[in-house]
Amino acid sequence: MQSLWRDEDAADLIARYGAEGIGRDIALCLYMTRLLGGDRRLVLHGGGNSSVKTQVRDITGVETEILSVKASGSDMARAGPHDYAALRLDGLRRLRSLSELADAEMRGAQRACLLDGSSRDPSVETLLHAFLPHKFIAHCHANAVLSVINQANGEEIANALFADCAAVLPYTMSGLALAHRAAEAYAVQPDALGLVLMQHGLVSFAEDARTAYENMIALVNRAEKTIAAGRPPSAVTARHPAGLACSDVAPILRGATALAGPQDGEADGPDRVVMDFRTNPDILNYLAGTDMTRYAVAGVATPDHVIRTKNKPLILSVSDDAEAFRQSTEAALETYVTDYQAYLARHATADQNISALADARPRVALLPGLGLFAFGRSMAEAKIVADIAETQIDVVLGAEAVGRYQPAAESDIFAIESWSLEQAKLAKIRAPLAGQVAVITGGAGAIGAATARTFAEAGAAIAVLDLDGGKAEQIASEFAAAGLGLACDVTDESSVQHAYQRVTETFGGVDILVSNAGAAWQGRIGEVGEDILRQSFELNFFAHQRMAQHAVRIMRAQASGGCLLFNTSKQAINPGADFGPYGLPKAATMFLVRQYALDHGRDGIRANAVNADRIRSGLLSDKMIGERAAARGVSEHDYMAGNLLGQEVTAVDVARAFLHQALALKTTGNVATVDGGNIAAALR
Repeated sequence: MQSLWRDEDAADLIARYGAEGIGRDIALCLYMTRLLGGDRRLVLHGGGNSSVKTQVRDITGVETEILSVKASGSDMARAGPHDYAALRLDGLRRLRSLSELADAEMRGAQRACLLDGSSRDPSVETLLHAFLPHKFIAHCHANAVLSVINQANGEEIANALFADCAAVLPYTMSGLALAHRAAEAYAVQPDALGLVLMQHGLVSFAEDARTAYENMIALVNRAEKTIAAGRPPSAVTARHPAGLACSDVAPILRGATALAGPQDGEADGPDRVVMDFRTNPDILNYLAGTDMTRYAVAGVATPDHVIRTKNKPLILSVSDDAEAFRQSTEAALETYVTDYQAYLARHATADQNISALADARPRVALLPGLGLFAFGRSMAEAKIVADIAETQIDVVLGAEAVGRYQPAAESDIFAIESWSLEQAKLAKIRAPLAGQVAVITGGAGAIGAATARTFAEAGAAIAVLDLDGGKAEQIASEFAAAGLGLACDVTDESSVQHAYQRVTETFGGVDILVSNAGAAWQGRIGEVGEDILRQSFELNFFAHQRMAQHAVRIMRAQASGGCLLFNTSKQAINPGADFGPYGLPKAATMFLVRQYALDHGRDGIRANAVNADRIRSGLLSDKMIGERAAARGVSEHDYMAGNLLGQEVTAVDVARAFLHQALALKTTGNVATVDGGNIAAALR
């Protein structure tokens, strides 16, 4: 590992923040922090922390010595001034006189020292930063260090490796006790570059930011050299890869996980999660190790990771048959949940509130021969879990090269998992479609894009399918990790198959289909050519059937229900002159909706439609608006707003109707009319 410090980059950041009134010390701390956070071998997703001691003027203009420390849960890689809390240092240092401090008392005492009461909660390790005398301090969970210290004789290894340059501290939970131990250790070894925290990570420090950063690199390099000099990772056995692809097993696993989760009542439906699948040579070698069933369930590399991944993954059985895989997965999940509940019973005390731990489902599943699956209520959350799971693999492989992986005791892991100050780092996702995956065809058009945005705002992961793949990707990019844009011709079977495969590989399955793609062919029915009718039926009927059939196959594999939503048209109810080529397949699609409701209701799959009228879109262009207005003998304004409310209906109005139907869990076979009121087109 090499130092990435560049004085010119640090100077640029100092100048940039200086123009905003932010001091040199804080700018340098931010630069140091971003360098550390940008290397996933050192720290991930809200882990670790950093600080600087400096002088600022308080609200009264008095020069005040402060500790500026990273807020709890902030990501070091993207740290900015808003991610730091400024605390009066004298107030924090007075806490050294205490021998005990309850969690609530510590949080209250720290918040009482804040210069700005609206600041986020400072790091749970704030007191460690305050009690050490150094100006700049950094704390990371370096993979290589965790590999060499997570051993049965880890403390012996650590002392042999770092005794001349760092103090080695036994595992201590973050808070007052760790802060005391850190200060005492430094007093004994004042020439130390940092601290090695057993089963936890590294602390480095110095009077200048560059030295503090490079001390961290130097300490990590010692551990990396030890691993490189070790024996190769444990020998692998010949394992046959799973006979089923990711797109086959993911819906089964995802559905079983949803049904195994806490059910808050029939009206709420299954507690779904989205899934991030990872595979690479390191993952596959890890899964093929002769001792995989030992080291994979030994526990997390650092207790901080447990709030994201839980302490153990779910180990799945290789199978060539989908039904056999389902049965073994359900059995493994049942055992996992039972074991997790027993773990809680072993460690929870009567006065503890462990309601946040009620969800006993795994966050990581491992399938030898295939890879790892990570679960979250959002795609962003699932990716964080997957990143940490990959880090766990890196640490364990390094540890097995040195000796035999052995992390912190289970009781210490539980103490962190149940700690309210750690649980507070997790975002509480309560969006109505959180954990669900929606596929939207015609997703780059007016109605499709509006629906994608509406469903994304409601918490769903979104697959935007469109004939124009570039536009689909553009829309999907608005949703970051929760968006997937794909080129898809819904009239082509292979294109549809490929799209669904990509969706299941990316998100784990499908819960909602919004079959929206369509186009309008015109012509007098007695004169129009058969080729026009066949083209219209192919897109406006058979494509709906094709998309729905594939969605139902995935939904049935998930066994957790689902929702099919179709864009029909008022032409199905109230045909317009010279518009039969469009209206006829739309009428057939309306019947299709009810057939799906009838045939697949017992599968928990609902089928509904939105009957929309006159929406400005690629289908109903300005040119077509003029033509249809002329056909009906009205002005363009009266054509678009010629309804009982006298208001033009928009794509957003249709999107909201789709969302309502997605959330109406006891409604199926329904056609919702969104037209501002048109009695002639009302359902009879």
